[in-house]
Amino acid sequence: MNDCLFFGLNKKPKLFKNEPDKITKPIQFKFENENENENENEKQIKQISSSLFATIFLFENGKAIEYLNEEYSKQKPEKIQIEENIQKVTVGYCDEAILTIEGNVFAKGNINPKNPNEFINISSLIEDKNDRIIEDIVSGSYSIYLLTSNQNVYGIGSNLESQLGNASNHVFLLNSNQELFVCGYNQYGQLGLGESRKTTKIQKLTKIQNIPKGKIIDIQSGGDHSIMLIENENQNPKRKLYSCGPYGLNGLDKDKDTYEFTEIKSSLFENDNILEISVGNNHTLILTSKGKLIVFGNNDSGQLGNGNINDQSIPIQIELPKLRFNEDIFNYHISCGNQKSFIYYSPSFSNLEEDLIKLFKRKEFCNISFKTKNGEIIKAHKLILKYRLNQNQNQIEKLKEIISNKSIKESNQIFEMIYSNNSKINPKLYSEIKEIINSNEKIEEKMKRIYLNENENENEKDFIIERKEKQYKFPKLILIMRSELYRGMFLSVTDDKSNKVRDYSELSNKSFQIFEYWIYSNQIKNEIKITQEIINEIKIGIDYFQLNQTNPNLFDLLINKFKN
Repeated sequence: MNDCLFFGLNKKPKLFKNEPDKITKPIQFKFENENENENENEKQIKQISSSLFATIFLFENGKAIEYLNEEYSKQKPEKIQIEENIQKVTVGYCDEAILTIEGNVFAKGNINPKNPNEFINISSLIEDKNDRIIEDIVSGSYSIYLLTSNQNVYGIGSNLESQLGNASNHVFLLNSNQELFVCGYNQYGQLGLGESRKTTKIQKLTKIQNIPKGKIIDIQSGGDHSIMLIENENQNPKRKLYSCGPYGLNGLDKDKDTYEFTEIKSSLFENDNILEISVGNNHTLILTSKGKLIVFGNNDSGQLGNGNINDQSIPIQIELPKLRFNEDIFNYHISCGNQKSFIYYSPSFSNLEEDLIKLFKRKEFCNISFKTKNGEIIKAHKLILKYRLNQNQNQIEKLKEIISNKSIKESNQIFEMIYSNNSKINPKLYSEIKEIINSNEKIEEKMKRIYLNENENENEKDFIIERKEKQYKFPKLILIMRSELYRGMFLSVTDDKSNKVRDYSELSNKSFQIFEYWIYSNQIKNEIKITQEIINEIKIGIDYFQLNQTNPNLFDLLINKFKN
């Protein structure tokens, strides 16, 4: 079984039968009735979300199990019965929500008062039918937020504290311009608005003015405190933590509440870099690049993992059983629930098919139109259709004929099957389109052909990278799939429509060729000899490009080739 450690409250639900209700030191988690002969991919953890009354484990195969409060369960994990593949799970105090790859959200709990144990599709409640494809979700204690593919935000649930937000009773919204807005409960200053804004309830989204310099990497809210992670390339370490809220929870070494975001200073962060943070109801976990697990906050159930149940007002490091930290710390993740904590191994690989589905939902990048039988217009990416369909040029016309006899729902399912190469979405519809789809050839092979044939699809190469007096042309679509840097640039709502980037001076010609070839093919160019200098440059370049790492990833391939 892959590494997964647990510490904290062991009831509601009880995750370990033969352990006390309060587990104060990290112990290895093992699923009940675990079959050692089970396929490893079937039990690879992708995400954990937990609150007081439920804990959900999501696996890489798109399936999930949940442990429920003893009022609803016999303490055995139960499979979540959702036909669609699950992409993300989120658990609040009284509600659970599930986001599927198809962009639907199913929820249960107080959201469904008639039958709180049954999942219902809450994305279908959005009045605008064109805004029902969901990209992200987050649960609060009594509410759920939905981010749509059109970049609109919807809330559902309790609004008792004017929050409709994440964590307990307050919410932060960060836009692509790094502007931060907040609303909700503010008795302890957890909104970070400053000394002059001690109002206990902020009923409208309000912009926070005094944000520390740098890029906000993550911001999370607990019950009564908030933690922000900011990155600045010009400081050492690059990432720093800031917090606001009551003393004892905010991690600051001073005996008072803090009403604006203030840096958490500790010798534990010196010469180290913060990889990830996770905020529970009233406690915080921090994971660093040197394998340190740093904790602070409330500890009445042992959720800090330091061997006792005493609260900890400033950051401390806790001891962990020997894990694979030294060899791949970047694949470990942390997750806090209500009085619960997890640290688990989950390789951070992006799924190309999932990325394509996300792109399909961004209509501004769709450049070919199809008309359904009811006259609705549905758009798709012409370049992706070229990748997925057979080489015959008539296939797009055949696809238009098929769509002309389908409803908008059936048409969306057809395109999702084409994009994801997943016939299980609707096997009956797939039987109608399988003749025009080349399902055997990997999409990377077609992308590589574009790279090797400079004249092929030249009109699709709509972005230019200039370096050392030479131009490199790429389709924006490929860069979006491969690089978080370009994804953010192209999908931003800002007015910057630039189609050129000029500065790659830190990369030699050989290193840039490696990136260019890998971006198209997910392979290393054989004729380039790998040296230690190239490896060092590629390490810098991966961070600069913010590459989406598929399995196997570029750096591992380079190391293996260098050693051989």
